[in-house]
This record gives sequence, structure tokens and C-alpha cells, in this order.
Amino acid sequence: MTLPAHVPVLIAGGGPVGMTLSALLSAQGITNRVIEADEEYCSGSRAICMSRRSQEILGWVGADTALVAKGLSWVGGRSHWRHDEVLHFEMPSEPTQRFAPMVNIQQFYVEEFAHRAAQASGTAQVQWGSRVTSVKPRADGVEVQVSAPGGVQTLRADWLVACDGGRSTVRDQLGLQLEGTQYDGKYVIVDVVQKTQRAVERLAWFDPPSNPGSTILMHRQPDDVWRIDYQIRDDEDPQEAVKPENVLPRVQSHLAMIGENEPWEPLWISIYNAKCLTLPSYRHGRVVFAGDAAHLVPIFGVRGLNSGLDDAGNLAWKLARVVRGQSPHGLLDSYSTERVHATRENIAFGAKSTEFMAPPNFAFKLMREATLRLAEGDAQVRSLINPRQSTPINYPGSPLNAVQSGVWASEQAAPGAPAPEALLQDEQGRFHLSRRFGRDFLVLAFGPSAPAAPRVGDLEVLAIEPAMDVCGQAWQRYGLTSAQDTALVLVRPDGYVMGRWHGHDPATLLQTLTTTGVLA
Repeated sequence: MTLPAHVPVLIAGGGPVGMTLSALLSAQGITNRVIEADEEYCSGSRAICMSRRSQEILGWVGADTALVAKGLSWVGGRSHWRHDEVLHFEMPSEPTQRFAPMVNIQQFYVEEFAHRAAQASGTAQVQWGSRVTSVKPRADGVEVQVSAPGGVQTLRADWLVACDGGRSTVRDQLGLQLEGTQYDGKYVIVDVVQKTQRAVERLAWFDPPSNPGSTILMHRQPDDVWRIDYQIRDDEDPQEAVKPENVLPRVQSHLAMIGENEPWEPLWISIYNAKCLTLPSYRHGRVVFAGDAAHLVPIFGVRGLNSGLDDAGNLAWKLARVVRGQSPHGLLDSYSTERVHATRENIAFGAKSTEFMAPPNFAFKLMREATLRLAEGDAQVRSLINPRQSTPINYPGSPLNAVQSGVWASEQAAPGAPAPEALLQDEQGRFHLSRRFGRDFLVLAFGPSAPAAPRVGDLEVLAIEPAMDVCGQAWQRYGLTSAQDTALVLVRPDGYVMGRWHGHDPATLLQTLTTTGVLA
């Protein structure tokens, strides 16, 4: 396949973040090209836990149906110290939710479903077996050299998005360095095929009799696959640790200990160590960074891929508006501001989890053992073992947030917060509010009667009256106190609250779009 001489958006890297960004841009009508070094989707499970937020983002391009149908949903997990269970946790969930808190699914399925969604639009293509080798920023774009099966080709992109992973070539070409901490503790990652009737939940063992001194994590996946992560000793050679003759006996010992006696076979073996690293800025002129090319966060709490998909969800609508000339280039600075903030939050949580899961020194090991001992008999201590699973990050300091005025009954929908979910009902039947996100700006007009909802420029308005709020969720979560209250809430295309105002006067709302730099 010959590359075109020019593309509006070039995406380096066709992993789950690159493919999802391609699909999101395609849904916005933006022509884009993905450059992927592999010949096909990745091998091995790699990232496996998809958060509710990630499911929602994939839902914006119609990839959620296949994901949920194939994946294994779960709401909680168990942690054990030696033989004893010391924690049973459940993530916030309710029967009216659109998605489960987490879905386990191999990364290559995520890539495939996102790729299918991008293809359906007709504005995206993937160049397999090719890699970006040279990047030269220009004032009006980026000159990119690509090594492809047919030879080296040069093209010009108006915008280049680096989604090319932790060893990003684009990052190296720009001379940029990740900043932060890298931990020494290493985990072997193993996929094995084995039938089981065990419930789908996160399972953890500290110092299990099957592997004394180690920590073991297990997740069920589709296709009868177990994902097993176990910590190796500091004095073990990583190259030796991943050899089948050293891995398989340890896996067998643990499966036997927990009573999983069906025949099994290995699929994939790798090794991992936790990193808390980020670029200080994710925008450099016409080059933008996302996913592991921008940041590396620990796997504990499943923030890696989920934060990368949040990058894609945040970036896609902003880049689309800039490409179409609807917004100034400066709008992309808010992408960097918001997502760097989110990464630092994720790193803070991830570092705490890493220091518990893979203690970096004797003091942390001593503290962990004391915690695990106390947790057996003290419920208050058990919260310290909780892995603090990935959740959407608020953007309280975002330059896009409108100044909030007046008194609100809840801060759940304050500017910079993810727009809360709610189950609503209209003449067509029941629907989740989040189904209206992911397209363009949406105005929620709360009032005692829907016909009284105002026009707000050219923006889509969803009128919500008390009778529609079948579970009372929208009124409560968006901060209204009375069925007679009126309010406007501006929701960004990525499902974040940009502002909320009492009454139905759209003037301040429309002015906000100008003063925050959203409108050109």
C-alpha cells in the first residue's frame, strides 16, 4: 500500500490507543492514517482490564457491543495472605448502570474492535508492517519518514499523534525524555489455557504456599485463558525467569494449590516492572503524545490502557475541531494540561499500589507484612490492601472549566468532573444519558416541563423534566434540589462537565465557549 503524500492526521502506532483514536477521529469525519510496525494485532493478553469509562469511550464509535459480548465482566476481587482471605472488595456498581465496572478481555480484541469501527467510517486506513523512522516538525505540519514493505516513503502530516508505546520513536526523534521513577521489582506475566468454573474477579495472593515469598495476581479472560502475574525475587535473572522450564512449575504449583486441576497449556510469557513516568507536556507544536508514548504507569489498579483510552477520548474531539478550523490550535494545550494532571493522579495511586504489591525495600516489606497480619482480624486495616482500581480523573484546574456560581446540592457534576450517568425515559423508552455523549457538545436543560427548554445556539439540547428521571439519578447527581428548579449543564464531547448554570439563560453558556478558547 502506497502512502499518500499528505494526510491531515498521522497516527504512529496501531495499538489500542492508536486504533481507538483513529476510530474517534473517523467518527468526527477526520481522515487519518495509522502506521503500525506489526503485521497484525498484538499477541498475548497484555492489558486486559477495561474500565467502565473505557467501555463508554469505545461505545462512542459502536465498539462496545462486541467488547461486552466477548469480555468477562466483574465487580470485585479477593486478596489472600498465605492461605487466608484478608480482603473481599467490590467496586461501586448498581443494576441501572450501562456497563460493569470492569470487563476482562485480551488487548488484541480491543485493537480489532476499534479498528473495525475506524474502517466502517471510510476515512481511516492502517499501514501494517511499517514504522515511523524520522520526524521533522515544520511550522505548518510534520514531515515524517516511514519505512514500509515497499521501501522508505516521506509524507507530510498536518498533525502527528505519537501512540507508539513506551519505546516511542517519535519521542526519541524530538529528543524528549520521560520523567519519574522506575521500580526494580519484576513480575512474570503468563497466559495459560485452562477451563475453570471459578467466578470472574481479581484474585491476589501474598506469600502463597505455592510460591513462598512471591505475590501472585490472577484474572480470568475469554477463551478459557488465565492471566497470571507473579513476582520474582530480586536476585533472579530476568532472562532465566521467563524460560518455560522455570515458569511452568511455578504456575503448576499455584494452580494445584487453588484446586484448578483441569489440563492446561501456556500461551504467552513476558516480564514487567512498574514505571511511574511521564512527559511534562503532551503537545509539542504539531506533534501530540498519547498512551504509553506519553506516560507509563504501573499495572496495579489497571490504569495503563484505561488512561491511554482516556487520552484518546480527550484528544479526538479537540483535534477534530482544530483540523476543521472550528477551534484555534491553543485548544490542544488543554489536552496536555488535563491529561498530564490525570497522569500525575494515576501515578500517585499507582505508586501506592506498587509499593504494596512489589515493596521496593525492607521497610515497605515489613509494613506490608504487618498490614496483612492485622487485616485478618481488623476490617479497618483491610482498606490498605485495596488495589484502588482505575476511575475517571477530575480536571478541577482545566482552562476549559466555566466559573461556577450559585449553590448546588451536589459537587458530583461540578465543572471538570465526568458527567454523571443517569437512567432516563422518554417516549421512545428508557435510555442511559451517557449514550448522548461522545458526539458534540450537549446541553442538558433541567426544568419542570420539557417544552420550556431553550434554544442554545446550534448546540444539541436534551430537555430533562422530573418525569423522565425514573430513578431520581439525574436530578440528584447534577445538583438540583427541587422539581421546580431550572438549570443548564454544558457537557463536552468527551463526556465531561464544562459548566452549569441556574436558570435557562443561554448567554453565559455561549460566552463560555468563546472565553475558554473552544470557538475560533
